[in-house]
Amino acid sequence: MKGQAASALGGEGAGGAAADFAEIESARSGWEATARRFFRHRLAGVGFVLFTLLALMAVLAPLLAPYDPYAIGKSYQSPSFASGHWLGTDQSGRDVLSRLIYAARISLSVGVGAVAIYVVIGTLVGAVAGYFGGWVDAVIMRITDVFMSFPYLLVILVMVSVLGPSLGNIILALGILGWPAVARLIRGGVLSVKEKAFVKAGIALGYSTPRLLFKHILPNVIAPVLVNATFGIAVAIITEASLSFLGMGVQPPTASWGNMLTEAQSFSTLTNRPWLWIPPAGMIVLAVISINFMGDGLRDVMDPKGRR
Repeated sequence: MKGQAASALGGEGAGGAAADFAEIESARSGWEATARRFFRHRLAGVGFVLFTLLALMAVLAPLLAPYDPYAIGKSYQSPSFASGHWLGTDQSGRDVLSRLIYAARISLSVGVGAVAIYVVIGTLVGAVAGYFGGWVDAVIMRITDVFMSFPYLLVILVMVSVLGPSLGNIILALGILGWPAVARLIRGGVLSVKEKAFVKAGIALGYSTPRLLFKHILPNVIAPVLVNATFGIAVAIITEASLSFLGMGVQPPTASWGNMLTEAQSFSTLTNRPWLWIPPAGMIVLAVISINFMGDGLRDVMDPKGRR
């Protein structure tokens, strides 16, 4: 069997296959080196720290929130340390700081959940299209083109209105519509990697298709998807905030940064009660900036030109 594999490689030579296998074995050390370069990137480090703090705030919300986010008290109290409401209260007398902390759970869940769904879908679809090629690739890519031609926000509004404005439906809608870009990235990488000697050697040795795809090919093409995923989290957070602002997102009394901004639609709130809209807007900006910093860092450390 090994002799047949060596013959199947032809002009590639056993030495080239051995070198490629050694490259696969050293992938772990390569990822460790990438992690070190990532944390040496200043903006990426700052973004990672900020995002970690936001994630900890979401996880530890019951411990950090000074009040029950649904407890009703005196309406429209301005921020005051004396009253105990550091960021004031809203129209129902609920503590703004407590709702801001709990809202991080919703917004970050939407971002991470939607990206996780469409990365899995896009990776599977792109891997199948790139590996099998031919009519399979043509059909999948035409379907991808159809999905990419849809007006993104409009289709999400329609889906959420049909399914109902809930957290799970928002994550599902964003995940279903976000996979085409990932599929194209994976497909391009697989088309390139599958022509290398170590893949041809694996085919000659009788490796199964799932083993070739998931153990040998995908680890070599996943880097651009990680960069895309970081920016995708930021886009999902902004989209959820937009839907909630329009009344089609997470419904009150559940707090999200988007529906906290809904109260800022009136001119009197914008001018006289800035504590109702500046904190949630600031949290959205902070989350998006931190994620974009991490994405920029990943892009720089994984770019071969940048490494040189």
